[in-house]
Amino acid sequence: MDEPTWVSRMTLPLSIASLVYLAAYSWLVIADLVGPPRTVALVLVAVTWIFFIVDYVVRLTLAEDRWRWFRKHPGALAFALLPVLRLVLLLDRVTQLPGLRRTRGAALRTGIAVYGGGVVVVLVYLASLSVLEAERHAPGANIVDFGVALWWSCVTVTTTGFGDYVPVTMAGRAVAVGLMFGGIILSGIITATLASWILERASRGHDDEEPATRGQARAILARIDGLAGPGDPQGPGASHG
Repeated sequence: MDEPTWVSRMTLPLSIASLVYLAAYSWLVIADLVGPPRTVALVLVAVTWIFFIVDYVVRLTLAEDRWRWFRKHPGALAFALLPVLRLVLLLDRVTQLPGLRRTRGAALRTGIAVYGGGVVVVLVYLASLSVLEAERHAPGANIVDFGVALWWSCVTVTTTGFGDYVPVTMAGRAVAVGLMFGGIILSGIITATLASWILERASRGHDDEEPATRGQARAILARIDGLAGPGDPQGPGASHG
């Protein structure tokens, strides 16, 4: 079996596993489970997480050039570390909607906006669960319910930082640092996408002012050669003495 075949066969199981992971982790944290229910939730989280790690290891093993595959597939590593991120791939249907892919630039911006927005939503939700789990029972903590945790995650990822709620544990602060960097990346994505849209709008109707690339020039010469025919000494491809 090769790597593409493995990927095609595992697409649906991995999507289901990511949903199970998210549901089990949400149940574990929001309900503040204890006893046997907590054990069940932890087992579900662990099993689905191991499932993603095994998938990553198998794909890496099946790759012809493993080091090259490792460098070219950072997303696969992200899915192995944070399985719920795989749910973002379900947004691919949104990027295929009519009217969103009129040009290459529009298709790229649509993909960035849809997937970037999906990643932010997942990260905010996951960060809310993580910070609540870390803070809920800590002495002096004020992030003690999911509503407050969600509010804190939103103001942190947008780099607003009102300061009404502050994590007091090292784990909670680590989540905060990750969200801050995520907010900075989000701002950069929004700025770059907006700049691309403005440039495309500004250049619309002025294609004759854009310089041709070398690839375009070669394509034109190849077409002229084809029209002239191989036996035509006057064709552009003919040698000149």
